[in-house]
This record gives sequence, C-alpha cells and structure tokens, in this order.
Amino acid sequence: MRDNGTAADNLGAWGIALLRVVAGVVFFMHGQQKLFDTGIDGVEGFFASEGIPAAGLAAVAVTLVEMVGGLALIVGLATRVAGLLLAVDMAVALLVVHAANGFYAGEGGVEFVLLLGATALALVLTGPGAAALDALLPIERRLRTRAGTVPERGAA
Repeated sequence: MRDNGTAADNLGAWGIALLRVVAGVVFFMHGQQKLFDTGIDGVEGFFASEGIPAAGLAAVAVTLVEMVGGLALIVGLATRVAGLLLAVDMAVALLVVHAANGFYAGEGGVEFVLLLGATALALVLTGPGAAALDALLPIERRLRTRAGTVPERGAA
C-alpha cells in the first residue's frame, strides 16, 4: 500500500489488517461450527431455549453472518458492512445470552463476545487496513481519501 501518510500510518494499516484477518478467522470458525458441528437444528434449539423469536430464521441468519462475514473480513471485502453485521450479532449475543453470566468467558460471560463485537465495530470505523480487496472499491477509496490517506490506484 502506498499513500501520503507516515511510516506509522502504514504500520497502523497493517495492524488493522492483522486484526481484521484474525477476527475473520474467529468469526468464520464459529459460523462453520454452527453449520457443520452443532447444525442449524441445534442452533435453532438453543436460540429457542434462550427465548429468541423466529429461532429457525435467526439460526440461519447468525450462521451465515458469521461464516460469510468472517470470510469477508479475511479477504477485506465489504469490511465495513461485514463488521457492522458482526457487531450487531455480538451485541445480541451479549445482551440475550452472555450478560446474565457475568464477565468471564469461561463462565459463559460477556468477555469474548465483547471483544469480538468491539473488534467488528472498530473495523466499521477504521476500514479494512492494508492488503484488502476493499482498496479496489471506489467507495472505500473515497472514505480513505477523506480520512487523509490517498491509496495508489489498484493498491491492495
């Protein structure tokens, strides 16, 4: 990535990219676990037991958001949209499932979903960082130009 920023700006872009890819892997793995290990029926049953309305539809939606959103983060495509959907996913999980269990993830608390949700929201606010397919999209390039970095045409 070439821009008019400082070396620290470039390192920051790579830091965001690292965060994006790792979060993407985590989200993707949780989505594929829901699809292949637990199964949509199992996820639906769990959601129903938590009082989530339209549990079947919610199970499919959450599974797809986590799998497709995770893949989108990994490659850096539609990062802000995927980040927003994943942040909403984590906010619902935090409020509906985890809040009653306290803070620590080992006890089913909010710790893990809070971190994932904040990461997803941070990607909405910052964009994809370096080495992202989003760099090829005009809207992301306009957003980055307004933020003070001017990416080289076609730079990823």
